[in-house]
Amino acid sequence: MFRVLGVDPASAGPTGYGIVESDGKTCRVLHYGALRVAAKRQKASRGAALQDVHKLLCDLLEEFAPQAMAVESVFTALNMRTALRLAEVRGVVLLAAEQHGVEVFSYAPREVKACVAGHGQADKKQMQAMVRALLAMKETPEPSDAADALAVALCHIQAEQLQRRFGVQRAASGERKINPVGALAGHATGHRAAGILTNQ
Repeated sequence: MFRVLGVDPASAGPTGYGIVESDGKTCRVLHYGALRVAAKRQKASRGAALQDVHKLLCDLLEEFAPQAMAVESVFTALNMRTALRLAEVRGVVLLAAEQHGVEVFSYAPREVKACVAGHGQADKKQMQAMVRALLAMKETPEPSDAADALAVALCHIQAEQLQRRFGVQRAASGERKINPVGALAGHATGHRAAGILTNQ
């Protein structure tokens, strides 16, 4: 069994998280949600808000013991202030993973959307619907931050399958050199592709 902790870092809103487990044929959700730091706590201390994120991730890493962590990378179109705040949260995410000996893999937002929804311009609703379909969930994952985290986890599981079956190499930055456009989405819409996970 291969277990991944997906994380969708946020500069101000909730930080999404999701644990997905795969046996190589099917995927299932073990846990998901989003941490919203109280406004009072954020205003009182930026460090306190980061501490909350760190504690959450440490708790998840200890409880579920994932083999890898998949994180959505910083969106380059963000303004400088937002990008810096997001980088702070991402730093805490990386610290928690390092403290627990878990390797981290980063995926660009468009890469995740292309893998899960079939195109890099998918909106929040489309991503939620596709994640629900791919993981055979009874309910749509809420909030959207949690669905994004599950999507990142699915993207990494797909990357791992490509690595094992086709020898796709890892980039120097630690990211995977993959182009999984529509790979997962194909099964959700009834189309077949080599090496794709399915819940059918």
